[in-house]
Amino acid sequence: MSGFDSNPFVEPVDVNPFQDPSVTRVTNTGMEGTDDFNPFSARALNNLNETTIPAPNASQPAVLQPTVEPSLRATAAAAQAELHKQQAELEKRAAELQRKEEELQNRDTAMGKQNNWPPLPRFCPIKPCFYQDFSEEIPLEYQRVCKMMYYLWMYHCVTLFLNLLACLAFFTVDTQNGVDFGLSILWFVLFSPGAFVCWYRPVYKAFRSDSSFSFFFFFFIFSFQVVVYIIQSVGIPKWGNSGWITSISVIRSNLAVAVFMMVVAGFFTVNAVLATILLKTVHGKYRRTGASFQKAQQEFSQGVVTSNTFQTAASSAVRGAFQ
Repeated sequence: MSGFDSNPFVEPVDVNPFQDPSVTRVTNTGMEGTDDFNPFSARALNNLNETTIPAPNASQPAVLQPTVEPSLRATAAAAQAELHKQQAELEKRAAELQRKEEELQNRDTAMGKQNNWPPLPRFCPIKPCFYQDFSEEIPLEYQRVCKMMYYLWMYHCVTLFLNLLACLAFFTVDTQNGVDFGLSILWFVLFSPGAFVCWYRPVYKAFRSDSSFSFFFFFFIFSFQVVVYIIQSVGIPKWGNSGWITSISVIRSNLAVAVFMMVVAGFFTVNAVLATILLKTVHGKYRRTGASFQKAQQEFSQGVVTSNTFQTAASSAVRGAFQ
């Protein structure tokens, strides 16, 4: 009841709040006041020297950079390993393709991909010398031209045989014409198989394997064949050809023989015209194949070097030289 016993009318005691023990304890510490603080005093300088943190080296970057060289080496090594892997796969595929090609060739040989031309009977002692199959060996776009060349060769043989008969009839009219009959036999014997080997087979091989050398060989020989057709259609006497000049000269002596010889002269003329047309056609096909004279030279040189005959002759010459 002390609160109630105090006299409210008595003047209050003057109390100093700064005389509180907690406040006096703080104010009486040994620290200097902010008003008296001198930053240049010896004590302040000592405190600064003790607490100063040295500045970092300027050459040292603020952020550590990652090491680039090891990562580049690792990437290059991985890329090189990948390239080696791809190269090994390509070599493996090439070896596999070569093996399959050899198997196909061996299978064709084993299955009897034998020569089928000329189509001789089995009991004949003479066997076929060539293999010919337009649908299998010749591309579709060249089959028609190649078949036309084959038909031209057959027409060529028929014309030479008719020329032989016409020269025989001419010989029966006048025995002094034996030279023409003899030469007509020679032309038939030589030019029938010669045309097959010299210009038909080269154009067949050219279309079959896209060979520049075969194309150039065909153009060289077939150009002469066109000239020969023109000479045969003209019919120069004593040349073994039943052409227009020779047939007209026989009209007075024997009309039937003259007509027969004129028919043969017409065959020679048709031969010349067809040969000229087909020569232009083959040349147009040749220009589309991308063949060139440089490729023909390269094929010829490779064919000569890899030929067994050439290798045998070269080795024999070397052995003879050393002996």
